[in-house]
Amino acid sequence: MAAATRRAASSLVSRCLLARPAAVPSALRRPDGTRGLLPGVLQRFGTAAAAEEPISPPVQVRDTQLLINGKFVDAASGKTFPTLDPRTGEVIARVAEGDAEDIDRAVAAARKAFDEGPWPRMTAYERSRILLRFADLIDKHNDDIAALETWDNGKPYEQAAKIEVPMVSRLMRYYAGWVDKIHGLIVPADGPHHVQVLHEPIGVAGQIIPWNFPLLMFAWKVGPALACGNTVVLKTAEQTPLSALYVSKLFHEAGLPDGVLNIVSGFGPTAGAALASHMDVDKVAFTGSTDTGKIIMELSARSNLKPVTLELGGKSPFIIMDDADIDHAVELAHFALFFNQGQCCCAGSRTFVHERVYDEFVEKSKARAARRVVGDPFRKGVEQGPQIDDEQFNKILRYIKSGVDSGATLVSGGERLGDKGYYIQPTVFSDVQDNMKIAQEEIFGPVQSIFKFNDLNEVIKRANASRYGLAAGVFTNNLNTANTLTRALRAGTVWVNCFDIFDAAIPFGGYKMSGIGREKGVDSLKNYLQVKAVVTPIKNAAWL
Repeated sequence: MAAATRRAASSLVSRCLLARPAAVPSALRRPDGTRGLLPGVLQRFGTAAAAEEPISPPVQVRDTQLLINGKFVDAASGKTFPTLDPRTGEVIARVAEGDAEDIDRAVAAARKAFDEGPWPRMTAYERSRILLRFADLIDKHNDDIAALETWDNGKPYEQAAKIEVPMVSRLMRYYAGWVDKIHGLIVPADGPHHVQVLHEPIGVAGQIIPWNFPLLMFAWKVGPALACGNTVVLKTAEQTPLSALYVSKLFHEAGLPDGVLNIVSGFGPTAGAALASHMDVDKVAFTGSTDTGKIIMELSARSNLKPVTLELGGKSPFIIMDDADIDHAVELAHFALFFNQGQCCCAGSRTFVHERVYDEFVEKSKARAARRVVGDPFRKGVEQGPQIDDEQFNKILRYIKSGVDSGATLVSGGERLGDKGYYIQPTVFSDVQDNMKIAQEEIFGPVQSIFKFNDLNEVIKRANASRYGLAAGVFTNNLNTANTLTRALRAGTVWVNCFDIFDAAIPFGGYKMSGIGREKGVDSLKNYLQVKAVVTPIKNAAWL
């Protein structure tokens, strides 16, 4: 059953990767004969996405307070902040704005739950059952959770409902399976001693998650921490606080004791900094930008030297060899970059194409970008919704201008879409050089940069010439080439003839400035365990 579930989750991602949108007319005519948008028709990137009347989300926002010690409460200051609909820039709801005082309250609750509460003292079997009940509740409320995620984040509803939310319940079942399999060792010593190696929960885990995959990152962080018997204080991204608050209520419905999971919405310089520097937090996990990761690490070190795991930025190479099926390679490279509006830390944002197939690849990539369906993410068939907010929207447009100014060829897109919301045309650059800003810095948006190479050793050197090392993609039919590249590329994940395959058991993390430690898989459990050696003399031992 577990293997079948894993295959199903992976196939969901694969279908998303390989599926092409249904064909629509290349030219739409109004009654007067002119070309333009017809009401209710899906839009290609060249038309105004914001011209559509936004679809009313099929869910209501009910949970906007902080979750501390099992109760939803206002921030100590009474402050709130708005969370916005990226489709329009309008306010969805006002959410409690936690700060240092609220972090203190949440940490105190988590500490008491760990030191005195039932969670770490439950049998592993009972903790596992709570995680499994939570996974069942996620499945039961799948559509509401997906709608909140789309409304707050702007990602396509079909992506959230059919891929991401099911991955959350799959992850929770995966970690539920680990709970009663975390054990120590008995090791032999050079003498009459009995030696136990214990794997103990680390204590109170502080966790800070990003806005691009709010619910998945919640699962990646909370799942292994709770499986190991820890308690948690989690800070949501200020752009996307809603889904974590919703599902935390389901966790308590599943039987999670009060104080084990605490959720604080708020901002990085206040709530985030207070969590990272808190003297009673035993461990911090952070996903976000590399620059912020450095601050988290410094705050953790300057306080109580708490251990830190970091999943940070990327500038992932996607290498297409001259033996590739070009149509398939174009589709795969398109998916690798544009998935989730390009707001993906492991996006294949440096597309290296062999010179023999370069021109054909560029032309077909241009055509594929032009076919990309951009619009209201609640509308069926939409591939790309708006960017998260005006800050990210304007940052991406500045990168596009930089690409043009530095001499890259703007093949497709490059402009805002419509005059409402944060929509950007799918953008493709060719003739990109390694020294350009768009080649070196993480854009985090729908901007594909296509490079030319002519030699395997050359592309290995260029692909590795980055401060990042989160992921890489390889597209080739030659097994020897694939083996050479997978071993030479300095990245935490290398996908061969696929991309963005995120199985619960596959570890994920980066080399270099893309982070420290691994998420998912058995390796993620190590982040939340202490190792203790217990040595006892043995008298008159029958054996050693």
